[in-house]
Amino acid sequence: MKKITEYIGSQFGNPHGFVGAVCCLCMNVINQKMYNKIVSLMDAKDGEAILDIGYGNGFLLREINKNFKVKMHGIDISEDMKAIATKRNRRAMQDGRLELQVGNCCELPYEDNMFSTVTSVNTIYFWEDTVKGLSEIKRVLKPGASFLNVVYTKEWLDKMSITKKGFKKYGSEDLVSLGKQAGFENIQVKDIVKGKSFVVIYT
Repeated sequence: MKKITEYIGSQFGNPHGFVGAVCCLCMNVINQKMYNKIVSLMDAKDGEAILDIGYGNGFLLREINKNFKVKMHGIDISEDMKAIATKRNRRAMQDGRLELQVGNCCELPYEDNMFSTVTSVNTIYFWEDTVKGLSEIKRVLKPGASFLNVVYTKEWLDKMSITKKGFKKYGSEDLVSLGKQAGFENIQVKDIVKGKSFVVIYT
């Protein structure tokens, strides 16, 4: 049983194959309030570029596309998820409003000052170097733009058997401190579900 739970947990960091696809569908349901929070906080103007880190099966990108007329970019570590996200967002891809890449947030293949918003839902637990990842995000953000980083609380993750291995768990104070180390000067924390999930807004 321990090996099964560890395997399922590993799929959240790098979803692949049938199990990875199923895990992403589960996350779409479980994370709905998180996606809604991101959309409500976004203030992207028509034609601006946004980046979603760890796009998974492309669910959040589809929601952003419904609400904003922006040029969407996404980067994810999983080749399998790129294929699934492409199918989910086929129209946006065909219209040239979405570009997906495989890679990681510690080496973003984008120009400086490129994005008006960067988003991420439940990916920071798996970053190889958290400060480097945040520094890369700061580099690609336009001056005054924000990174919306949505996570579950450490206490909530500690309750789950699948998060016992492979997850770096953070409290809000940890994420504020790491953001300051990366050079962010304005950092806000807002609850999504108190005691369960929150968003850190790095500007």
